Amino acid sequence: MNPHDSAHRAPASSNPKFRILFHEPEIPGNTGNAIRLAAITGAELHLVEPLGFNFNDAHLRRAGLDYHDLALVTVHPDLSSAWEALQPRRVFAFTGAGRVRYDAVTYQPGDVLVFGKESVGLPESVLADPMITETVYLPMQSGRRSLNLANTASIALYEAWRQQEFAGS
Repeated sequence: MNPHDSAHRAPASSNPKFRILFHEPEIPGNTGNAIRLAAITGAELHLVEPLGFNFNDAHLRRAGLDYHDLALVTVHPDLSSAWEALQPRRVFAFTGAGRVRYDAVTYQPGDVLVFGKESVGLPESVLADPMITETVYLPMQSGRRSLNLANTASIALYEAWRQQEFAGS
């Protein structure tokens, strides 16, 4: 028996419903972890193609455990399609070269948190997209290139949710 059989499929109506967007993710385990993150927090996960894996990938399934049916995941063929579907008011692009530290942002329900592919992050074309409200960074020790994609998304999402006093939990 699945331990989540009796779990509600939709987040509580009081949940701020933040949206995570992975732009061209490459590593199935990171997306699997993000599926689990979305299920646990009530966030939506949006993936922009091309994806570096398919949904039958064992690493994706393993990382997501049995949370796949509890998460709202949408795959978009390109970024324009994602913007059209999301109709975002505010979009925060996470990058090592961001202008604002992640905890200095006052997050609002419905915000979109955008993260780039594991190998190179967000391309300049995304960072310059007029839909981007602000570029955001997480502090790191100097000389380090990047933090794991799923970890970065978790830190950012939990800060946004914390600011909403974990509404819907």
